[in-house]
Amino acid sequence: MSPIAFEIFGIEIAWYGIIISVGIILGVFIATKRAIAVGLHDETVMDMCLFAIPAAIIGARAYYVIFKWDYYSQNLSHIYRIREGGLAIHGAVIAGVFVAYIFCRYKKIDFLTLADVCAPSLILGQSIGRWGNYFNQEAHGGPTDLPWAIEINGQMVHPTFLYESIWNFLVFIFLMYYTKKKKFNGQIFLLYLSLYSAGRFFIEGLRTDSLMIGPLRVAQLISLALIVGSIIIMKILKKKQINHKNL
Repeated sequence: MSPIAFEIFGIEIAWYGIIISVGIILGVFIATKRAIAVGLHDETVMDMCLFAIPAAIIGARAYYVIFKWDYYSQNLSHIYRIREGGLAIHGAVIAGVFVAYIFCRYKKIDFLTLADVCAPSLILGQSIGRWGNYFNQEAHGGPTDLPWAIEINGQMVHPTFLYESIWNFLVFIFLMYYTKKKKFNGQIFLLYLSLYSAGRFFIEGLRTDSLMIGPLRVAQLISLALIVGSIIIMKILKKKQINHKNL
């Protein structure tokens, strides 16, 4: 299937961009409804996204370029050619969360509350966005003879984009369900980071296009760091919650 959906005045519109846009729109809609439910202003999420989404795009590109610097250092003009591909979700999350934190500090909003509101939307957007990889015939795994293998360049391979899309959607369902059971602010966001990272760690091991640091896959290292960091922070926040109740 062609990665190009259609053209407007000679400009090619890619399926990848359309799918990412759908994920963003649906995510913002859900987050807005969740924000109202916890007492935040209905425009809070939209205002935050005006800063966080552009930052996420820049972060996704910067992350990719950094770990492909051997190539881009010799082709500096290609750094800005996002339409040619080269975005990394970890870079998007890092940059987006950082800008969201600054936004919350400026607006005097509790960051952990807003992070809990947005976490399900983030993972849903990632689940939808992975289908852009299908149209681009990228982010796939190595050869396999499994019944659900897909053909890429004449070879049957693992549809790792599909594995991650399914895993992310299951995490989305769990986070939506667990919201009413959360024990402290920040728990939903930290569960998002740890659960997404757990799935990504194993799925990344099947991929053939991983960013690397020597013999190590960058996404797996980041995933491990996020899992460990999330668990530690959850223990700290839970302890603070218990201490606060005992006062």
